[in-house]
Amino acid sequence: MSETAASTSAYRYVSQDIIEVRSPATGAKLAELPVITAGAVARAVEDARPAQARWAQKTFSERAEILYRYRDALIDHQEKLADYVTAETGKPRSDVFGNELFYVYDAIGFWAKNAEKYLRAENIHPHLFKSKKVVSIYSPIGVVGIIGPWNFPLVLTIGDAIPALMAGNAVIIKPSELTPLAVQYAADLAEKVGWPEKLLQIVPGYGATAEALIDHADMITFTGSVETGKKVMRRAAERLIPVSLELGGKDAMIVLKDADLDRAAGACVWGALMNSGQVCTSIERVYVEEPVYQPFVDRVVERVQKLRQGPSDATVELGSMTSAAQIDKVEAQVRDAVAKGAKVLSGGRRNASLSGYYYEPTVLVDVAHDMDVMREETFGPVIPIMKVHDVEEAVRLANDSRYGLDGSVFTRDRDRGRAVAERIEAGSVCVNDGLVNFVIPEAPMGGIKESGIGRRHGVDGIRKYCRQKTIVIDRFGMKNEPNWFPASKMKAKAVQAALRLFYRSGWRARILGPPSEGGN
Repeated sequence: MSETAASTSAYRYVSQDIIEVRSPATGAKLAELPVITAGAVARAVEDARPAQARWAQKTFSERAEILYRYRDALIDHQEKLADYVTAETGKPRSDVFGNELFYVYDAIGFWAKNAEKYLRAENIHPHLFKSKKVVSIYSPIGVVGIIGPWNFPLVLTIGDAIPALMAGNAVIIKPSELTPLAVQYAADLAEKVGWPEKLLQIVPGYGATAEALIDHADMITFTGSVETGKKVMRRAAERLIPVSLELGGKDAMIVLKDADLDRAAGACVWGALMNSGQVCTSIERVYVEEPVYQPFVDRVVERVQKLRQGPSDATVELGSMTSAAQIDKVEAQVRDAVAKGAKVLSGGRRNASLSGYYYEPTVLVDVAHDMDVMREETFGPVIPIMKVHDVEEAVRLANDSRYGLDGSVFTRDRDRGRAVAERIEAGSVCVNDGLVNFVIPEAPMGGIKESGIGRRHGVDGIRKYCRQKTIVIDRFGMKNEPNWFPASKMKAKAVQAALRLFYRSGWRARILGPPSEGGN
């Protein structure tokens, strides 16, 4: 990895403060980047406005053509992108191609194809005012600020930027100070395929840089912790700008006694440990009905003990964790659980055979809801499994959380699975699957409770980057409307009669007669 990540032209307004990027797998220094100051962020937003105005004048097909060229450039340079992602996150190289790059490539194709359909003007048909034509339209919001996390440095930055750009916006990304290299390289590639200069900008920095972006952008998309998300929302509220927040998760998996245990165990291990558990929608709590508890646990432990952990250039399932603070948090939660009676069946400690932030994939049993590992987001490679008497107890415990992002239910009875899924308090729930909802771009994805507000994907995933405007057009051009001035007793009596006629119960039968069979 080189000493710098990208062209220095992106940093013409900088302070002397430096971000030092290090590999979480080896501790080696990867790069030094200058921190973008608050004043520089303000100027970046101003630079973006004329670029956005030019971009908004392009048709959807013109924007799509440029994005397709951008995807080609990403594909041509995907080995270099993978170098950056693996170096700054510690995740396996296979994860970069199978998750990060797959998602971005697919997102470009999906939004390029569907943006125009989702943002098409809508004709609205008033139920009463037939003399009015009503149209709802969507226009770009302006400059969108994206504050990204470190766990998916491309998916949750460039991936979020794609629908914003297809909607006609400019985008400024403040990446995590832990992982700014890949997104900067991806942004540099964008300028080489015909994007307007300053349409997509990267502003590396710490909290002050993010605060400045909130102070000047027209909208903020944030992915990260609940605590930071609340700070983002409070600061954005000072300007009354919209926010979209995907925050923490403590996602529950319920295994019913009729489940396919092999599939459930496989989904559990992958869904809890992919990216070393550093996924907002990771399976972080598992509730298993008593009759199948032990065979399920046995299957999970067997699979976990076969996993390989190591550096990204090896053939492994698990790499390092990305953050020193996060591995400390995982260690503390496991220690708390054991002190309160939990039993470690596998893992439970740092991997002493590897340098860097490696925590062994861990299975805990005899867990209870007074343990931190069952209450607070872990964001690490830990699977706590709890025995429950029946589905009622499982649902009650699954909903006993301040979080509500994702969840899953496993049962051979799909209708029952859906019924249970409808009772789980989460923004998304999978039946006999896990985490897959995030990679279905047609499916809205987001949290409830303290897991956030707003949605990725689907129609809401692009309309949130727009201002909605309603236009009402008079059809007939009469000289006067019945409710316009001047007032008169005759008008008042006519209104009173109309109110009685239309809104008293039974008016439909008197005016239209009894409904026909099958009517409403």
